[in-house]
Amino acid sequence: MLTADERNPLIQRLRDFPDQLRALVADLSAEALTARPIPQEWSVAQNVHHVADSHMNAYIRFKLILLEHEPTLKPYNQDDWAETADAVSPDLEVSLGIVRGLHTRWSDLMRTLADDQWRRKGFHPENGDVTLDGLLQSYVRHGEGHLAQIRTVLAALG
Repeated sequence: MLTADERNPLIQRLRDFPDQLRALVADLSAEALTARPIPQEWSVAQNVHHVADSHMNAYIRFKLILLEHEPTLKPYNQDDWAETADAVSPDLEVSLGIVRGLHTRWSDLMRTLADDQWRRKGFHPENGDVTLDGLLQSYVRHGEGHLAQIRTVLAALG
């Protein structure tokens, strides 16, 4: 289990992520947002929409773990989700708004939890036991990983 001194900077990173994401994709053309210059990699738009989808799922999982006794968490196929019409659209405003609001609520909630609440766990059929501390660490890394992925796609565009 993380200590409060380890957890608080992670919560702040989670809270700061939406600003970093918005800054990275600001002023990109529709063509740049939807281009797929790297085979088997998502476009910038798909990355942004995926983050909204993924982090919504993570927030729901977080609340289920917090409020239910060892809930089973439903997996989903992120690659299928990334190919739906809403996930390939160059219009990022709704997804950026979702990420902003979600990360604000999520980090605000996290800051209210007692140490014993952070030990609560759920069960993911593909990943096994999941704790609230584990979700925090995982989704900080997840968001930062997608920032890096977007930078890689943009670099490949020249």
